[in-house]
Amino acid sequence: MPALSVLRRTVPTVALAATAALTVGAAGSSAFAAAPTAASTRVAAANTCPTWTVMKNGVNFRTGPSTAYRSIGYLYKWDYGTKVAGRGSWVKLRLNERSKSGLKKGTTAWVHKKFVDQCVYMQY
Repeated sequence: MPALSVLRRTVPTVALAATAALTVGAAGSSAFAAAPTAASTRVAAANTCPTWTVMKNGVNFRTGPSTAYRSIGYLYKWDYGTKVAGRGSWVKLRLNERSKSGLKKGTTAWVHKKFVDQCVYMQY
C-alpha cells in the first residue's frame, strides 16, 4: 500500500509540471525556441544508407539511366545492391549477392527509383 500512496502523490506533480511546460512553451519562451532537440536533429539528417532493395517483381536492370538502354536482366523482390551512382530518378546498383534471376554478385547496372527502396539505419 505505501507504493500506491507514493504514486498518488507523484502523478499530480508530473501533471502540474507538464502543464507548466506547455504554458511556458505556448507563451513563446525564447529558451524553448532556441534549443533544438536531439530528435529534430535526427529527423533533419539525410539518409546515407547505401543499400537499395527491389520491391517489385520483374524489374529491368539496364545498362544506362533510361528506358532507352537495353536490359541485362531482371531483378525480383528482395534482390538488393549498393548504390554506386545516381542520375535523376535512376540509381546505379552493384548487386551484393546473386540475384533471383541469376545475375552474378557484383553486376552493376541501373534501375528506376520507383521500383527500389533505400534502407534506413536504425536509431537507438
